[in-house]
Amino acid sequence: MPEEIKHIGTPRHSGRYPWGSGKDPQRSKDFISYVKELKKQGLNETQIAEGLGIKPTKLRARYAASVIEKRAADSSFAFRLKEKGYSNVAIGKRMGINESSVRSLLDESIIEKTKMLENTVGVLKNSVDTKGYIDVGAGVETHLGVSRTKLDTAVSMLQDNGYEVKYFKVRQVGTGKETSFKVLAPPGTLNKDFYDNLDKVKTVYDFSEDKGRTFNHIVPPKNVDSNRIFVRYKEDGGSDKDGIIELRRGVNDLSLGNNRYAQVRVAVDGTHFMKGMAIHSDNIPDGYDIVYNVNKPKGSPKDKVFKPMKDEDPTNPFGTTVRQKSYMDSKGKVQLSPLNLVNEEGEWATWSKNLSSQFLSKQIPSVAKKQLKLAYDLKEEEFNEIMSLTNSAVRRRLLQTFSDETDSASVHLKASAFPGQGTHVILPVSSLKENEVYAPRFRQGEVVALVRHPHGGIFEIPELVVNNRRPEARKLLGQAEDAIGINPKVAQQLSGADFDGDTVIVIPNRSGAIKTSPQLKALKDFDPRLSYKGYDGMKTIKPRTKQTEMGKISNLITDMTVRGASQDEIARAVKHSMVVIDSENHKLNYKQSYIDHGIASLKEKYQGSDRSGASTLISRAASEIRINEREAGRYLINPKTGKSRKFYIDPETGKKLYTETGRTFTVSKKKVVDPLTGKKVYVDIDPKTVTAKTKITRMEREDDAFALSSGSKIESVYADHANALKNLANRARKEMVNTPPITYSESARKTYRKEADSLKNKLILAYRNKPFERQAQLLANKMVSMRKKSNPDMEEDELKKIRGQSLTEARIRTGAGKHLIEITDREWEAIQSGAISDHALSQILLNSDLKALKSRATPRYDTLMSSTKTQRAQYLFDIGHTQSEIADMLGVSVSTLEKALK
Repeated sequence: MPEEIKHIGTPRHSGRYPWGSGKDPQRSKDFISYVKELKKQGLNETQIAEGLGIKPTKLRARYAASVIEKRAADSSFAFRLKEKGYSNVAIGKRMGINESSVRSLLDESIIEKTKMLENTVGVLKNSVDTKGYIDVGAGVETHLGVSRTKLDTAVSMLQDNGYEVKYFKVRQVGTGKETSFKVLAPPGTLNKDFYDNLDKVKTVYDFSEDKGRTFNHIVPPKNVDSNRIFVRYKEDGGSDKDGIIELRRGVNDLSLGNNRYAQVRVAVDGTHFMKGMAIHSDNIPDGYDIVYNVNKPKGSPKDKVFKPMKDEDPTNPFGTTVRQKSYMDSKGKVQLSPLNLVNEEGEWATWSKNLSSQFLSKQIPSVAKKQLKLAYDLKEEEFNEIMSLTNSAVRRRLLQTFSDETDSASVHLKASAFPGQGTHVILPVSSLKENEVYAPRFRQGEVVALVRHPHGGIFEIPELVVNNRRPEARKLLGQAEDAIGINPKVAQQLSGADFDGDTVIVIPNRSGAIKTSPQLKALKDFDPRLSYKGYDGMKTIKPRTKQTEMGKISNLITDMTVRGASQDEIARAVKHSMVVIDSENHKLNYKQSYIDHGIASLKEKYQGSDRSGASTLISRAASEIRINEREAGRYLINPKTGKSRKFYIDPETGKKLYTETGRTFTVSKKKVVDPLTGKKVYVDIDPKTVTAKTKITRMEREDDAFALSSGSKIESVYADHANALKNLANRARKEMVNTPPITYSESARKTYRKEADSLKNKLILAYRNKPFERQAQLLANKMVSMRKKSNPDMEEDELKKIRGQSLTEARIRTGAGKHLIEITDREWEAIQSGAISDHALSQILLNSDLKALKSRATPRYDTLMSSTKTQRAQYLFDIGHTQSEIADMLGVSVSTLEKALK
């Protein structure tokens, strides 16, 4: 008989933790007892998890799963005994528990919760078994319709049955940030196999509407027979409700459930679909279940009334992300609804509330100045908070991120929201007067301004009085938190908005701070589709050309407004913009519009010439320019040593330093239009040497924002704000480079050797990303090259999109992306004590989660808010902001804010 050797650890004798024998406890009861015993001995969750070689989150999920499994087993046993005639007392004696515990085990709700978890486990298991790898990271629980805890518990249960969990990250294109992936893989999946097949990571398309009791699956959409649809055309009032999809009340498959309204897509006849805002209605003609309101005249072809389905994805032919909906039929069976949800009631309320320069620059300077100051003060408060951090290495890391974000803010020039402001979707209510709005989030009789983006001027900002007493509106919207009702004619003033999901920013305007004016008479009856119909044989504008033309006319309108153009001149430009925006879909003659509205003369007057572009700070700040290629850093003489070394930030000013590369390349081909085919082709030219260029925004290039200004007062307000942000960013960088390194302690290193080694190993893992990223760049370039060969006439905007998509896909395939280091409590103690060198710590922090770092490093005051932040909160409260709005601005909870204000 072979000998069996076991290593038996004893509490506090084998390492820091009490160790058991052999494998970890496998059965639920054993695992629960194991964890409870360790806690009795004084160990916390972090220590227990480390002893088991897992993360605390994994420990909690596994413990929760064990509790549920044990409870399910005990409950099942109790039910079997009950069926045999045992009393609750007898069952308790048999199981060794009291009678009240037996009653709990026999509770049907406990069984239901267990089944809900089992259903979630089953969905995940089936997805892995059929797809291989599935994403179970952040946000998946929302799509599944279950809690994050339930999802983590289900994943943990599958892990205990051999399934693997893998982690990887993908850098976001254009932002430089990282997207984390948590993937559930089949049992026995090797890391090599996993990273060789990252392109096979799929999404769980199952979803639940009852928190896990039942699950549905993403399948091709259910179609509505067009015989059920009554189309209300333009002549019959369809234009007044263009985009509204009215649903017969009480029809199961068309029920919105608890929603009063929702933005939807509805498949029709397997070939087309409707897009718009769905509402219930009691005014549906007999023989129909749906009324589809359109602004098309009678006799319009089907392709004009409905949208043709897209062929790329049979499960989602709508060209936008949707969530499928289900319903219970008359026989009690769950069926797929034809309603595919884009946005539901309540979702618009979560949208960003920052104010764009495109809006505020058209207001009086004092209003813009006030809101921009609020935005700046919040940035300065954040800077002061970072400067109060006790750990210098963490302070440097956060200052680096803060300075980059502040630089970005100086380009985009967004301002703080007005008190009570919010984004709302618009719906038509014909019984409302043209100067009224149904807005249940606002007080009866309150004056509000509606702002839609983009808009040509203050004449496209209606000012309305809240009337929440209209019966029609109350029946339609009730106490809607993110929808308002307006008279259909008001939509015409809102830059020609319709009701298929268009939104507005609603701003309380009791003080008249937001300036508005009546709609321009010249725009009231202007219909670009009638005035500028294309002629036979006319070439339809290409998407890229339309995008370019829209950019040109939008900049012109902004520049004209800023420089005081007359209302008649603005109306001409706005008319042309209306033609351009519809030119592709409706084949309009935008070139004739350019001539008729005298756009060339307007450009010459307000932009310098008919070939010039943006001419004011507002329109120029974020526009791109090409400069000679440069690289970060410049060699300077170090005043302390007298030697030359590379500086990336000027230690005196805090400005970023760059050096031109001087790189050149030879061009031997040129893109021209073939006169026979009309397509762009490459032709040979005499070789010439070209200096390599790179793109940056105009605001990035300028040290002084006034260099972009044409001299108007509103531009001065924005220039002052941009310069203040630039100075704050430079100040942050100067503080960063002049922050001394932390003091390294050899004695602390000995005390925290285990933690130091752990952080070193985590850093090594993070470094492994570099070759993956290089591989991803090579792969992405190859993918783009192949796409260009298959379509050499590809437009630049399409090519830009493909570059981003290819890089994302390449990074997923290669596993490129940072593996963020998670710092434990004990490791943080090691960092604070000086057990990690400044250089090593800097590298660790570069690869750690910033939010978690800031939370650990921020001093904990009894008040939880500094005196400066408290003063800021009081000011915001005094000028009319709600506590929830202030809490969001300051990054604190409402309860913390309440304590500070008291």
